[in-house]
Amino acid sequence: MAAQDPIGLFDSGVGGLSIMKEVRRLLPQEDLIYVADSKFCPYGEKTPAQIQERARKITAFLLAQGVKLIVVACNTASVAALQQLRAEFTVPFVGVEPAVKQAALFTKNKKIGVLATGLTLSGDRFTFLVEKYGSGVTVVNQACPGLVEAVEKGAVSAPSTEMLLQKYLAPLLEKGVDVVVLGCTHYPFLRPLVEKLVAPGVQVIDTGTPVAKQTKRVLAENNLLTPNQRAGKEWFYTSGDPLVVGAVIERLWGGKGEGVAGLPEPYSA
Repeated sequence: MAAQDPIGLFDSGVGGLSIMKEVRRLLPQEDLIYVADSKFCPYGEKTPAQIQERARKITAFLLAQGVKLIVVACNTASVAALQQLRAEFTVPFVGVEPAVKQAALFTKNKKIGVLATGLTLSGDRFTFLVEKYGSGVTVVNQACPGLVEAVEKGAVSAPSTEMLLQKYLAPLLEKGVDVVVLGCTHYPFLRPLVEKLVAPGVQVIDTGTPVAKQTKRVLAENNLLTPNQRAGKEWFYTSGDPLVVGAVIERLWGGKGEGVAGLPEPYSA
């Protein structure tokens, strides 16, 4: 690993681009390689063992590209595989977790809501976060089947997506939460719809900025911040159809960097 090497990021699909956007803002000179594991999306419907296998393969691919750090830009993969990845590989990892700590600090009425995948909400890490930071706070959890798929299609403002969000936000609003946590990296792309649907004064938060700050912190601790003075480049890979996924990446990212390539064998199977 060298300071001029790229940073790797991966997610079950395009959702991790929300994390990558914050990493790019904070670290404009770093080169970034992103893998959308679209063929196997959504991870929320997979077993932990299946997610661990995919995470292992994608990590191996990113290491073959010479990355110096890997951001697991997926809440579900962080819950299911991060501990295993850190045990098996020597590259530094940065994971993602729902912003329960921040929500507990921001709430005024001690009621927060969390939108996430079922696997994230049922994980030990989420339970730990609620126990550690949610003392005296009512935490209303809501699994959200279908939202990841909507973002994967680029349907971030579609009426059908808005209807799903209305359904999932209703229990949170009925309980009177004043903070809504977007506990999946796909969900920040739905922020405009969420903010449209919640009650006035309800704050909507995610973990993009904290993850970017942690990425910079870990790089600095390992003397891996790039010496490059030029603007960083981006490369995109997917286990899905590059044309289909590429069109969504272009919409959500605002361009496709060096293009979108198919993840090669054996990493795509």
